[in-house]
Amino acid sequence: MTVETHTAQFESISLENGTSLSSVLVAYQTYGELNAAKSNAILILHAFSGDAHAAGISHETGKPGWWDNMIGPGKAFDTEKYFMICSNVLGGCQGTTGPSSINSETGCPYAMSFPVITMGDMVRVQTKLIDFLGIERLLAVAGGSMGGMQALEWAVTYPDRVAAAVPIATTARHTPQQIAFNEVGRQAIMADPDWNDGNYYSSRPPNRGLAIARMVGHITYMSDESMREKFGRRLREKEKFGFDFSVDFEVESYLRYRGSQFVSRFDANSYLYITKAEDYFDLTNGTGSLASAFSKAKARFLVISFSSDWLYPSYQSQEIVRVLRRSNHDVAYCELPSNYGHDAFLVDVAEQSEVVRGFLASTYKERA
Repeated sequence: MTVETHTAQFESISLENGTSLSSVLVAYQTYGELNAAKSNAILILHAFSGDAHAAGISHETGKPGWWDNMIGPGKAFDTEKYFMICSNVLGGCQGTTGPSSINSETGCPYAMSFPVITMGDMVRVQTKLIDFLGIERLLAVAGGSMGGMQALEWAVTYPDRVAAAVPIATTARHTPQQIAFNEVGRQAIMADPDWNDGNYYSSRPPNRGLAIARMVGHITYMSDESMREKFGRRLREKEKFGFDFSVDFEVESYLRYRGSQFVSRFDANSYLYITKAEDYFDLTNGTGSLASAFSKAKARFLVISFSSDWLYPSYQSQEIVRVLRRSNHDVAYCELPSNYGHDAFLVDVAEQSEVVRGFLASTYKERA
């Protein structure tokens, strides 16, 4: 199916830092049909570098969506049964207002004058979009990685608007190690002379710094085993070491390629703002404990982790599950075996699809 990106505009949004942002534009796509009772809507939440194009073939680019193997007729998120919505997050650079957007008050890109945002701010914008679409209550919110954080935020902040939450390969708050990886990426960008304190939109962007940030990030998305299988110690188009600092190994070439591809589609300042929102995220904020945070949640939960994910290891999902079970919430948990590391939720989807398909079917039957 070919899909188009739509936009909705909102006059303003109040932010957690005490300020507000005016004239907020949100890019979104939909898949499937909303039923008459408006009871089959599912909000798909993208990971850090994702966008609104989750499924189908983009009318604008001709490329498939980032979760096309999960969304569509007969797939886990079955478009013959459910109405899916996916929007680009606040602070992004794929159609939703972010630091690269034009500030109507100055006529220039916001750059670093864009306000610091949180996961709660991203979700607040999503609630406005759901209101705009005329949907009072979502059948489910679902996403992996940063999308899982948003799913958890939805469940605890808007308990009456969510029947089910599917947080995948995620956490209730970043550990020091997870914050550290994000900080290395931010410092790589800000150390690039072309970053120019964020004011690069009329000149050369900080592509070198952004590429390095992506290289570091991509290492965390894979597992040791998947890298051994994919690259080993194979040399790149040579039979012996070059004894210089050109590319020797296949893995070096791969990381450079991933970095160069990323800079063509992502904004460096968005990288700064979104990773900071990830680091600020803590579901216990203001409550003191996860149990308190989940005390108002009414959704049923399906929590999924992957055995080889060392960026968001299974123990973080299991902590969420333990707290939910102790407080008698309806929760199912699956740790799926995979060699793909954190990227498993995007690429190793056979078992994930079966689990999600069954969970959504039972949720629709019981709560729609």
